[in-house]
Amino acid sequence: MSWLNRLFGGKPETEVNTQRLDYLNEALVLERQGDYDAAITSYRLALRDHPNDLKILQNMAIALSRLGRLDEAVRAYRRALELDPMLSGAHYGLAFLLLKRGETVGAESHLQAFLAHPPSGDGSDRFVTHAQATLESIRNPDAAPPTAEA
Repeated sequence: MSWLNRLFGGKPETEVNTQRLDYLNEALVLERQGDYDAAITSYRLALRDHPNDLKILQNMAIALSRLGRLDEAVRAYRRALELDPMLSGAHYGLAFLLLKRGETVGAESHLQAFLAHPPSGDGSDRFVTHAQATLESIRNPDAAPPTAEA
């Protein structure tokens, strides 16, 4: 901010930056409250400030999925994978969105990518197991389908 703006009542740049909203945290709070539309708006604002933030892109894709805006969710996951082709969460989410659209070949590819570099940590085993079962059901359609994973 220029000295002229400060002279006429504006705030110095450092003060403006510290007051800027943390759009990512705001979006996460809105999601917990079930307000996915507002959360997506906050994610978009967060992306304006940090266009290559993988956490923002993935969380926005999840919120879009919950609203049934699957094409937009697919685009968000694909953008995240452009930035980091090894991003297991994006491969996982994208695989199941593609399955919903009937794109089994693409889904199979993303499940394989997810399983090649699975996440580690608490609770990740259930996602790996679900991905393995889904991949098996794609390869062997006569087998029982896996249960849905939230």
